[in-house]
Amino acid sequence: MWPPAPPAKGELPVQNFIAQYGYLAVFLLMLAESACIPVPSEVIMLFGGALAAGAVPGVHPSLVGIIVAGVLGNVAGSYIAWAVGRYAGQAAVRRWGRRVGIRESEVDRATAWFDRHGSTAVLVGRVIPVVRTFISLPAGFAAMPPVRFGVYTTLGCIPWTAALAIAGYYLGANWQSVANGFHGPTYVIAGIVVVAIAAVVIVQFRNRRRRGAPEGTREPSAENSGEPGERRPTS
Repeated sequence: MWPPAPPAKGELPVQNFIAQYGYLAVFLLMLAESACIPVPSEVIMLFGGALAAGAVPGVHPSLVGIIVAGVLGNVAGSYIAWAVGRYAGQAAVRRWGRRVGIRESEVDRATAWFDRHGSTAVLVGRVIPVVRTFISLPAGFAAMPPVRFGVYTTLGCIPWTAALAIAGYYLGANWQSVANGFHGPTYVIAGIVVVAIAAVVIVQFRNRRRRGAPEGTREPSAENSGEPGERRPTS
């Protein structure tokens, strides 16, 4: 933990909290965002990255520490939401969710995404606006195995949190203007991350198909390309 910094003029409460409490604040805020409490991860991680670049005098956390805190908070909050969906059930979430700011339309959108894409939705959904906040609930509704859920959640949130923190690091002192109009840049980041994840999934799928292909369906090698019983000329 580093010494508290005085809040800058016009600084938002979330940014002030991060500047005051550092890694702990990043962890708690990312936990809240992943547990379906509407706290924008864009502001959290962009500002955390900007702090690592020295955007606020007297506050200089490690960029790696900011990313690790964000990932751990994201995973912890996702497990909380998964457990609520798994053990409380869909009816209870719809009934009581509005009391903590969860709207049915948001749950419906995440549920539709999960129904369409299955477990992969947990991986890719981490970079989709609205879906990323609520995707853990339908995973819990569907009783997705906890280990698989944790692996997919971690793999999905690492590129998102890292990309935002790195972007904030390079933006540095421009963090205030970015925080006020972050939607455009983060949609670009989301697009890049989605393409990267899709490319990895496609490559892995093709490799598995190639390894699992029956022997007879593979292309014959040059040595065995001759007809059965045909003798090759000897020199």
